[in-house]
Amino acid sequence: MRRYLMALALLLAACAPQATQAPEARPLLKETAFYPATTGLEWVYVPEGEALSSPPYRVRVEGPALYEGQEAVRFRSFGRGEDRVYYRQVGAFGVRLLGFQDPSARVVFTPPILEYPPEALLAVGYRWGGRVTVRVELLTPGGREPLAQGGLSYTMEVLEEREVRLPAGVFQVYRIRQVYQDERGQDAREVWFSPRVGEVRTREGRVLVEKNF
Repeated sequence: MRRYLMALALLLAACAPQATQAPEARPLLKETAFYPATTGLEWVYVPEGEALSSPPYRVRVEGPALYEGQEAVRFRSFGRGEDRVYYRQVGAFGVRLLGFQDPSARVVFTPPILEYPPEALLAVGYRWGGRVTVRVELLTPGGREPLAQGGLSYTMEVLEEREVRLPAGVFQVYRIRQVYQDERGQDAREVWFSPRVGEVRTREGRVLVEKNF
């Protein structure tokens, strides 16, 4: 089953289970954490190169939750038919991704993927990574059905720190290269992270146009 892992990941990324609408984000909240994760925070994105009037994608912190018996924070990503919830742990260790779920499937990483390191370690040239087991289950009216399981390696590297100008403003960011690899091949992406703001460019190539804090 391991050889289907990458193909499944691409399928999940492309699925469009339902259309979603949401009110505009408004500047109401205060946030001071290096890795923002307060309930109610919201980021609004459009794909890089698209007009600002394009239908947006949104990421919203929905609050505490349990995932596979572990305490986590729900980050919901939705828009243009996408509706997915990511389960993360945020603390002195950085940011860990336990897994994610959408209306059709559930993905669990064991151990969790370390998306971001401790705050003090995030600097140009720093690298981290690991190897996890990925378990994928289909969600059906009768419950969960095992679909696939396999290994996944990942490596993250901070390429540079620089200033970028985006629709949402001017930010000092860390450019981070993310490389994921399984037996089918390698997937390399780039994220721009701004401390106390969050991702101003996501791994899907979406850029920040608005936030509510």
